Amino acid sequence: MTGTVSAPATSTASNSTTRTGVASPSGLAVRPGRWIDGWNAEDTVQWEAAGAAIAQRNLRWSIFAEFLGFVVWQLWSIVVVALPAAGFHFTTSQTFWLISMPSLVGATLRFPYTFMVPKFGGRNWTMVSAALLLIPAVGLAICVANPATPFGVMLLVAALAGFGGGNFASSMANITFFYPQRKKGWALGLNAAGGNLGAAVAQFAVPIVITIGAGATLQLPLAGLVWVPLILVAIVGAWRRMDNLSNAKADVTASLAALRAPELWLMALLYIGTFGSFIGFSGVFPKLIADQFPAFSAFPVAGATLSLAFLGALVGSLARPFGGRLADRFGGSTITIAAFVVMALGALAVILTLPLDNFWLFLGFFLVLFIASGAGNGATYRMIPTLFALRSGAADGHSAAGDVSSQRTAAAALGIVSAFGAYGGFVIPQVLGLSKSTTGGYEAGLSWFVAAYVVLLAITVAVAVSGRRRGVRI
Repeated sequence: MTGTVSAPATSTASNSTTRTGVASPSGLAVRPGRWIDGWNAEDTVQWEAAGAAIAQRNLRWSIFAEFLGFVVWQLWSIVVVALPAAGFHFTTSQTFWLISMPSLVGATLRFPYTFMVPKFGGRNWTMVSAALLLIPAVGLAICVANPATPFGVMLLVAALAGFGGGNFASSMANITFFYPQRKKGWALGLNAAGGNLGAAVAQFAVPIVITIGAGATLQLPLAGLVWVPLILVAIVGAWRRMDNLSNAKADVTASLAALRAPELWLMALLYIGTFGSFIGFSGVFPKLIADQFPAFSAFPVAGATLSLAFLGALVGSLARPFGGRLADRFGGSTITIAAFVVMALGALAVILTLPLDNFWLFLGFFLVLFIASGAGNGATYRMIPTLFALRSGAADGHSAAGDVSSQRTAAAALGIVSAFGAYGGFVIPQVLGLSKSTTGGYEAGLSWFVAAYVVLLAITVAVAVSGRRRGVRI
């Protein structure tokens, strides 16, 4: 039995679905299981009649589910700072492994997660991927309740937090099908920012939750358990309010085509620099503050403690959609160039001010680094559909999506590139941990990042110049 989606007399797909079998002005039909046939975001009539409302509703619930994914993904980076006070005794190397292992697993899971939306549907996979978050959330609560928990068990459960990192690839690949090319930068930026914001909220809320009313004893298990009710809400919300698109087919052929494209490898490298920096520094920021400025690691607030580490992930998350919007207007390469310039200068400023032992200068320059990486995330990601549209022969890849085949290839590329970018969340803590172990400080590791940003800046400039020579905006 099928239905049709009519023009927007109502605000939801379920209410705008009729059972008359008569073709609607939008040309959309809904099958059982909330499968939508005939979706074409580039059709302005369909978009204005019903598409925009449907896309916005799916985006809202996608953001919420991805937000929780990032929360779970980042929990261990927050908990490790409190482990010594709870009776755990790990080396510096072991601590950095607990911080970086979720990113390693999450980055790797993004490859298969990219294929889950085409195989099972965006709504269906959002339900499953949200349900998987219950495992690491509850697992963390069990592990940290007992200081005798072996490091190997802690590392395994930290690895399971990678489920939260995998969500990004499937969520972004799903949302790219819902929006026309001219709106992709803003939509993908919002979707990603909502997820990225999970890191900030976790870093803000968890220190408060585990200390409020605890007296001399930390309530570490609450770091995982407090998110369980929200995860259940995300599962039910996706079931009731999201949709599957029958034309969302990023098949194996599209993925192989993306892997063969030099544009994919170029964007993977640039995305490691932008998103990898954001997620890597978000994960390690609480540890950096605790090591460099222990007196500022936590502030007492109404019987609880608050860490300012959340500010980094917060400003980076909020900057991401604006990076996407600026990229919509000026081109992704232009904004990415600006981002790498500011990131290099910000990291250099942190290095120069560390000997001054001034926390507020350290915090200020690091926040500049976070803002630039967040804006760079949105801008770099916006370049992906543009480059693949140009590759398909579109005259203007910035405002035209190309044919269906190129759209599917671009969707596959979005997931693959996001996977490579997430490895930055593993590399940055490991590099900084190595720097701390071998030199006693973080200056050496940060200097390596400055050099990397300069190289990535040169590559992005070359891409922008190449586009201008062809008379196109990238």
